[in-house]
Amino acid sequence: MAGVEKRAYRTALLATRQRDEALDIVQDAMLKLVQSYGERAATEWGPIFHRILHSRIHDWFRRRKVRSIVGRWWGGGEDDEADPIAELPASAEIEPSAILKRHDAMDALENALKLLPWRQQQVFLLRVWEGFDVAQTASVMGCGEGSVKTHFSRAVHALREKLGEHWP
Repeated sequence: MAGVEKRAYRTALLATRQRDEALDIVQDAMLKLVQSYGERAATEWGPIFHRILHSRIHDWFRRRKVRSIVGRWWGGGEDDEADPIAELPASAEIEPSAILKRHDAMDALENALKLLPWRQQQVFLLRVWEGFDVAQTASVMGCGEGSVKTHFSRAVHALREKLGEHWP
């Protein structure tokens, strides 16, 4: 789990845009994995964990929607103030201009990912950051392989459009 925790946090953070919520979601997903699937082979944990993480993020969106509706009934509003994304780790490259260029590219990527629809965002993260194939991604997201291919294609095209000048 140590190798996936940062990427899982970033996935949850991109979805929720709230640090505390993202941490809670990742912690809850890890706990659920250990409690329910700890006896399984370690090779099975990756896809299972991401399925749990995806479900927890989906649950968070459902709860948020209900809270928003109830809040409107009582005259309150939803607080949409989002925390900024934590600084990316420094690059191993020594040249400062290369570090700055990579940092700018990663900032542009994270900003572009935020603009994607949630399902496209999640498919992209699972396929690119986690290295899952189409079948594994479909299993994690609970949808068909054709849907994964469509969402991934749309995400890649949208990101290419947004990142053309920023991506090395």
